[in-house]
Amino acid sequence: MDVMGDKATLFETGRFVQPSGEEATPDESRDETADAVETGEAVEEMSLRLAAQAGDVEAVSVLGAMLLRRGDLDGAEPHLRAATAGGDRAAANNLGVLLHQRGYPDEAAGWWRVAAVAGSAAAAHALGRHRRECGDEPAAEYWLRQAAEQGHALGAYALADLLEHRGDPGAEQWMRAAAERGHREAAYRLARALDHQECGDSRADGEADECGHDNGVIVRAEAEQWYRQAAARGHRRAALHLGTILERRGDLKEAGRWYMTSAKDGEARAACALGFLLRDAGDTENAAIWWLRAAQEGDGNAANALGALHAERGQTQTAERWYRAAMDAGDDNGAYNLALLCAEQGRTVQAEQWYRRAAYAGHREAANALAILLLQGGDTAGAEPWFSKAAEAGSVDAAFNLGILFAGRGEDAVALRWYERAAAAGHTEAALQVGIARLRDGDEREAERHLRCAAGGGSAEAAYRLAAVLDARRPQQPAHELGEIVHEKTECEEWYERAATQGHRRAQVRVGMLAAARGDVVEAARWYRTAAEAGSRNGAFNLGLLLAREGSEPEAAVWWTRAADAGHGRAALRLALVYARRGELAEGQRWADRAVSLGPGEVAERAARLRDALREELSA
Repeated sequence: MDVMGDKATLFETGRFVQPSGEEATPDESRDETADAVETGEAVEEMSLRLAAQAGDVEAVSVLGAMLLRRGDLDGAEPHLRAATAGGDRAAANNLGVLLHQRGYPDEAAGWWRVAAVAGSAAAAHALGRHRRECGDEPAAEYWLRQAAEQGHALGAYALADLLEHRGDPGAEQWMRAAAERGHREAAYRLARALDHQECGDSRADGEADECGHDNGVIVRAEAEQWYRQAAARGHRRAALHLGTILERRGDLKEAGRWYMTSAKDGEARAACALGFLLRDAGDTENAAIWWLRAAQEGDGNAANALGALHAERGQTQTAERWYRAAMDAGDDNGAYNLALLCAEQGRTVQAEQWYRRAAYAGHREAANALAILLLQGGDTAGAEPWFSKAAEAGSVDAAFNLGILFAGRGEDAVALRWYERAAAAGHTEAALQVGIARLRDGDEREAERHLRCAAGGGSAEAAYRLAAVLDARRPQQPAHELGEIVHEKTECEEWYERAATQGHRRAQVRVGMLAAARGDVVEAARWYRTAAEAGSRNGAFNLGLLLAREGSEPEAAVWWTRAADAGHGRAALRLALVYARRGELAEGQRWADRAVSLGPGEVAERAARLRDALREELSA
């Protein structure tokens, strides 16, 4: 309730100036300032009492207001009644405040009505609030509107609150009026309304309105302005939201200042956000201090952060304690993180218990993790509904896992639907699977589109398959002599190289082949060797061919032996020929036998003829 109104205002109290040449300690300065204020009030009160005794009604009113502010209700009441009887509307308003404090709301309302009818905006506001508390909304609106139309900030805010409660579109006008007059809660609520308006706007981000302005940007800028005004007046939640806006924009230093302002005023979420800001800056020690402060005030997110911090340090018992604190604060992430901790320690039973708790609470990643745990335990039937629940809740990983589950059962059509859903959300491996399925169906255009997405997301297999699709479309290139280097590379070769640099062995062999076709022997040998050393039998065989052409048949035989031992029939045939030329007929026959068994058909046929010839030579 307003204490003062109209003429009844507190006068500024002067402060004593320290005499020059003397310096006072801070404590002495505070004492002298307090003494000065007290002395000034005493002087003012004395002058008011003298004026009141001389019959000055305004002085009587101001004296009553002063005593009311001081809490001296008994001393204030006779002065306020006297001034009210003398026609002072401010006194009538303040008498209403006094009676309301004494517990006589109906009598207070009577005096507020007197003052409001006489034009007191403060009294109209107080009367409007009283009528709303009594449930008389029409009367409340009437008196609050009277106060608001006279420029009373509290009246405008109370009217806006009433209209907003009723869903009246006129609420924003009065909320804005209150905010413009410096009402911090009105500024905060106006900012929140603009935030919601921007979030609910059907216009896409960046789409311009008819005037050519970006409507979303304008609304966000105005919301920020009101948050800033409310925050500057000490509104801690406004400071929190302002910090969030600034952090999102990248103004981390200013965001940190507002978070700290809000946190120091007791806003736990701001303390938590400040902790994350400090952690990202590498200051985990101070981050932990703010998280601790927030967690002790019941912030589950901060408790989770503390749990993760201690888990990283290997302090699992402390981590578990904070995860449990997060759960107690109603944060489902606490149960999920506790389950992860138990799973890492091999405590599968406890992990399942906490996954279930989080999953039943709607935590989609917990539902996915629970399904994986059940699947690993052989409970496919139990896993499927949890995968489905997680996927329906938006878990991309769960959608992909459902695709794997149905593909394993041979239900390729159902699997593809889930792969497509995950791929649409940006899942790289799902996009690869869709691409493979489209290739199998002969839809090369759709296959290419999905393979590009997967390859762009970092899938080496997708890059290789995309390169193969593009390679198949290339016109036949003219052959080049070895050593004649051609520097032009096609797009398919660039994709092969991307896959090769990621360790894809078939891509490495293919890059080597393309390099050899360009005449770049050194590059070809490098890629063949890389693939061979990684276990590629084709890489070892091709490296042997390259070395043999360069006149290094002994080294070539080493790589052919590695390829043949891995099951490469052509390599075995080459070895048989090498040993036959050397006159080592028995060894040649052994490798020819191996080539016959390994194939393919053409190789087996040639190897059989060589084997028979070697056998005849040995028996001669």
